[in-house]
Amino acid sequence: MRIAIPSENPGGLAAELSAHFGHAAIFTLVDVDGEQVQKVELLPNGGHVQGGCMAPVMLLKNAGVDAMVAGGMGMRPLAGFQQVGIDVYFSDQTATVEQALGLVTSGQARKFGPAQTCQGHSDQGDGCGSN
Repeated sequence: MRIAIPSENPGGLAAELSAHFGHAAIFTLVDVDGEQVQKVELLPNGGHVQGGCMAPVMLLKNAGVDAMVAGGMGMRPLAGFQQVGIDVYFSDQTATVEQALGLVTSGQARKFGPAQTCQGHSDQGDGCGSN
């Protein structure tokens, strides 16, 4: 399974989680077999450029991601992840990529749902909220 975790630079297992998936500097991609880490790669986030909120969704889909762990995102990208078959898990109590990864591999992560979505980003102007 390939898991993406929005991260702050420089990425990797010790990196801090980015608070909002679409604004992450980088995605740390971790290939796991059960609870064993097989491989760690870094994927720069193109951000909210052409394609809006779906640009990072498609970036991760094209990178072969099966699941993602995030602390924040709007309803539109959550629906996009669901549409392309990427499971999204909520991480509100972890500080690092390794901690967030542990939630998923141990089966303790809960699915990201509408209750966890950001309620709009009109102050940031990215239009990826639920409004």
